Amino acid sequence: MVEFPGRTTGFFAPQRFEADIEDCQVLGAIPPDLDGAFVRVGSDWDFPPLFPDDAPFNEDGYVSSFRIKNGRCRYRGRWIATERLARNRAAGRQLYGYYRNPFTDDPSVADPANPARRSVANTAPIAHGGRLFALKEDGLPYQIDPVSLATLGIWDFHGTYKSQTFTAHPKIDPVTGEMIAYGYEATGLATDDLFIAFIAADGRVRREVRLKVPYVSMVHDIALTERHIVLPVFPYVTSLERLKQGKIHWGWDNRAPLYFGILPRDGEAKDLRWFKGPARAVVHILNARDEGDRLILEAPIFDGNPFPFFPAIDGSPWDPAKGRASMRRITFDLGGRGEDYREEILFEGRPVSDLGRIDERYLSRPSRYGFTAFQDQAQPFTGDVPPEWRRRIANSYGRFDFQTGAVDAYFAGSCHSLQEVCFVPRPGGTAEGDGYVIGVAANFAEQRSELIIADAGKLAAGDIARVILPFRSTVQVHGKWFTAAELPQLASSSEAIGHKKAASSSEAIGH
Repeated sequence: MVEFPGRTTGFFAPQRFEADIEDCQVLGAIPPDLDGAFVRVGSDWDFPPLFPDDAPFNEDGYVSSFRIKNGRCRYRGRWIATERLARNRAAGRQLYGYYRNPFTDDPSVADPANPARRSVANTAPIAHGGRLFALKEDGLPYQIDPVSLATLGIWDFHGTYKSQTFTAHPKIDPVTGEMIAYGYEATGLATDDLFIAFIAADGRVRREVRLKVPYVSMVHDIALTERHIVLPVFPYVTSLERLKQGKIHWGWDNRAPLYFGILPRDGEAKDLRWFKGPARAVVHILNARDEGDRLILEAPIFDGNPFPFFPAIDGSPWDPAKGRASMRRITFDLGGRGEDYREEILFEGRPVSDLGRIDERYLSRPSRYGFTAFQDQAQPFTGDVPPEWRRRIANSYGRFDFQTGAVDAYFAGSCHSLQEVCFVPRPGGTAEGDGYVIGVAANFAEQRSELIIADAGKLAAGDIARVILPFRSTVQVHGKWFTAAELPQLASSSEAIGHKKAASSSEAIGH
């Protein structure tokens, strides 16, 4: 039996198989107006890590899809066929060391000058220009076939994208369809260059802005308004010296300030303005908007280090209390000359998952609702999981009303844990928040995964439907709903749903 340090048994042990279910079991009834695919990108260890304290962000990429039409659902799951996965399988073992540290790799693959070749493409899906991509911020996107989920190869935007890296969270303007993307450490390992690219629907970069960041840091997400781009730089730090010492890529430096860089969308590097505040972590952002000379941003924000596997550089222990996010509003005065900003804590006393979503038709515009998972401690929990996992369990989805402060909550069940929520607009609807929330739940009692579908405006009423998988699906990082308008290939494949046969492949691949 191969050992996987940190995840050897239980629900989150490596799955290590691909799967096909042509007609999934459904409890309840899938709304007949849903027609599209919920695509999830996440990770699994195909081979055990070289170091037992490695970050889970270093696991191999895996893509899965719930294709829904006419009240039925087909499921597929596939490994993302990265260069790294191919090299490991050819060797029959793990060749790659710590997360984003090529100096710890096996000599047969070590290539510090080209760190993007180590990418596992395990973080998020995005569709643009009719193409589907799997993203990870340490390399370029991998293109994925939307129907078969086969990996089509690395995508460089017809050679027009120049950064070595590409964010896991590009933004697509809901009005123009333009993609605003970026890469940090853009010119190589531990470099302070950040390139912003404005990408047209034909998949070509039409404009590029090259910036410098205050210090080399994780820039995992950005915010978009109608007039500005907001870039958070927070206290994960690195350097070539650190990497050559054989350490994991990031360390937490509590002395480093949180910076927000604000760039006009039509501006150049000289127009960038930095705002500065106390050490915080801003991993994901819900939304932002312009209000006259003010810019207002709302996001789940941490007071300290979110991830224990990226240790403090001063050796201090990880503080789980500071590793819990709360919903906050940041207000910038763009008409003033100072570098300060105002921070407010919203929904006081309710820690939330930082994997929040909005109705993305309102991206960059004023919006009322945010959707995210959270742990409702008033609800019972009967899941058989290690005690240290319990504080990470999210048993509820919430619709957070930024106008009234109200929270409408959906409870998944006493033995369930919810992954990231996704909002799906109701076909034909136009009002913000009119639609469905969907997301995958871990059912610890039955050792299986379930796709939850609930009415976004009636969360307390419970789910409308649950799509049942007869196994544990791989860990998801991010998921997104796509329609045939975004991925035309889905329309031509609709007749393939529902072969009256269910099957899953549990045979390990390549071993």
